[in-house]
Amino acid sequence: MAHPRHDLDEALLTPVRLSVMAALGGDVELDFASLRDLIESDDSALSKGISHLERLGYVKVTKGYVGARPRTWVRSTLKGRRALDRHVAALRAITGQA
Repeated sequence: MAHPRHDLDEALLTPVRLSVMAALGGDVELDFASLRDLIESDDSALSKGISHLERLGYVKVTKGYVGARPRTWVRSTLKGRRALDRHVAALRAITGQA
């Protein structure tokens, strides 16, 4: 039987990307500023993390305006939520909490 570490998702091995996916679990949509504040990240790290996750199809990014101010909203996709579930299950198996 293969070690559970083989089920870890490379995209979720960074704290910011894992935190983004965890914050967006359950089909939650958050604006960039709220997500940044929630996971206590800086703009640059969060932007890079979101871009990486978007390229993989783990999140969907929507850009628009609230009044005259530009806004970015982020929502996890089904693919992203499944990847997070597998990743967390692997972490639990590794730590003996399966």
